[in-house]
Amino acid sequence: MSQIIATFFYTGLLKPGPGTWGSLAALPAFFALHVLGGPWLCVFGIVMVYVVGYWATARETARTGDEDPGWIVIDEVAGQWVALLPLTFGAASVGVGIGALWPGWIAGFALFRLFDIWKPGPVGVVDRRGDVTGVMLDDIVAGAMAAVCLMLLAAIAHGVILL
Repeated sequence: MSQIIATFFYTGLLKPGPGTWGSLAALPAFFALHVLGGPWLCVFGIVMVYVVGYWATARETARTGDEDPGWIVIDEVAGQWVALLPLTFGAASVGVGIGALWPGWIAGFALFRLFDIWKPGPVGVVDRRGDVTGVMLDDIVAGAMAAVCLMLLAAIAHGVILL
């Protein structure tokens, strides 16, 4: 069970770039959460994926002796969902379907992958912990950074911030 969770239903076994595959697999799952229960189900989903992902990652890293194997992608799922939070709250607040915010989906995915791969500032600091918390939390931080950038891009696109 821990391998199924850690690989997000074996998505992490896809090559090349298992982290990117994990982030892609996170998109329809997040869409489904939003459709089924709106923003608060998405928030609950993030908390649950983090908690269950932490457990699965701890088991799999202990089993393999590798502190951060690339095939563990449940952390990417949690981080990608954090990056998409502005979309679910934005869609709900203006009463549109979340699919109508498709530019945000593309930007949220790209920004999350950028910060997850590049590991700037706090993402890198957390990643260098070398433990299960570092494996899971660096993606949450990358997702938060992507979410902030996504909100800034939306503000610019909607004329709230003029350049």
